[in-house]
Amino acid sequence: MAHPSPFQDATITEAVQLVEETGPLDDTQAMREAMSLQQDPVRRIVERARVLGQRIGLESEWARARSWSPWVLLGLVAVIVIAGLTLAGNVLGGSDRQINVVVALASLLGLHLITLALWLGGLFVSPGSVNASFGWLWLTLTARVAGGRRGQAPVLLRAVTRLLNRARLLPWALGFVSHAIWTLSFAVVLAAMLFALAFRNYTLSWETTILEPDFFVRSVQLLGRAPACLGFPVPDAQAVLSPLAAAPSQRAWALWLTGCIVVYGLLPRVAFVLLCAAVWQMRKKALRPDLSQPYFRKLLARFDALAPPHIVDADPGHLPHLAPHRLAAGDTTDSLMAVGFELPDELPWPPAALDMLGAQAVRIDGSASARRGLLDTLARVRPRRVLVGCHAASSPDRGTERFLREVMALSGECRLWLFGTAADDTARQRWHAWLGEAGLDGLQAGDALEPMLHGWT
Repeated sequence: MAHPSPFQDATITEAVQLVEETGPLDDTQAMREAMSLQQDPVRRIVERARVLGQRIGLESEWARARSWSPWVLLGLVAVIVIAGLTLAGNVLGGSDRQINVVVALASLLGLHLITLALWLGGLFVSPGSVNASFGWLWLTLTARVAGGRRGQAPVLLRAVTRLLNRARLLPWALGFVSHAIWTLSFAVVLAAMLFALAFRNYTLSWETTILEPDFFVRSVQLLGRAPACLGFPVPDAQAVLSPLAAAPSQRAWALWLTGCIVVYGLLPRVAFVLLCAAVWQMRKKALRPDLSQPYFRKLLARFDALAPPHIVDADPGHLPHLAPHRLAAGDTTDSLMAVGFELPDELPWPPAALDMLGAQAVRIDGSASARRGLLDTLARVRPRRVLVGCHAASSPDRGTERFLREVMALSGECRLWLFGTAADDTARQRWHAWLGEAGLDGLQAGDALEPMLHGWT
């Protein structure tokens, strides 16, 4: 089975959104499948739509429309080609073999110029004028033949038009089809004309009742300027004014008529086919779901809710530890500080003995803002000694290690008091073992306050 094209995925996603505008679908299984199969948020949304589209029939309707679309296009081309051949036959098939070049030119280029003007106007003035193009006719006929008024074909048609319109591609996509049909039609008409003019003898002239002959001379010269750049001859004033021109002049008339059809009919359509294709290539990325829409933001939030918890501070195992840094004696002040770190509320801080020694006491809860404020204070004060009190019944972690290292780097000496564990040997042993594993075994630590204050001042 062929992988769906990006345009198909975008259309199915848009169609599912249209369906859910009347009420959400049961998408529990679709969300799980999209979550497991895709990592990118946009791909998850598309995968969910694909699963739901298969369930409600959008995928099968798309496959049916896709299989019918080339046949509908060929049918339109056949109708246009037959019409072009009929028109060429009317121009060339008279029993007297007289061709009025003005009527022939108007017949072969009139409808083409009108539809081209409507398409160009739709680009700048009224986007709704694309409804008058062969591209819109092909799109609506394909939807009608593939699914009729029932099923999901109308939903897909609305999805395609809304998707292309939002990406500013609707006139260019439908214009590509329309210009391609016109290009083929002109190619067939020109082939029929050249064949008839090559093997049959025609007399080309013009007729009028109210216009001056000079009008035709100026018109032929004006219309012939562009074809002349491609080598097509332009009848001179004598040939235009002569009621029955000689054979060389008749050849000039025939090639002038052919050149006008090529320059004002075939080449503009070929150029616009290429232009539409180029615009499609430049803007096709806009067919991706717009994640700023509330509908898609809601889906992204639901996908985030399904995501497993992400560990942002995983334990990397035993890693080599750097030796802690301390401030040199000459870089410190005589200040003393006592810091209670993540202590339970029932434990008082600071102890009375520290108050008597004149230490500046601070208590922080371990939050990022509290730690940042304390480190700013340490960096400003540069104390000679800092006593850090920790609740020894708690288990030390990497956050505790980082905090102790930061305090040591901003002070002359750091001591660790294991608060509240005077009779808890297990807690004491756990902390001392952890200090050794963390590379902080040089830090003076104990559970009795008096040894911690020895030589404090």
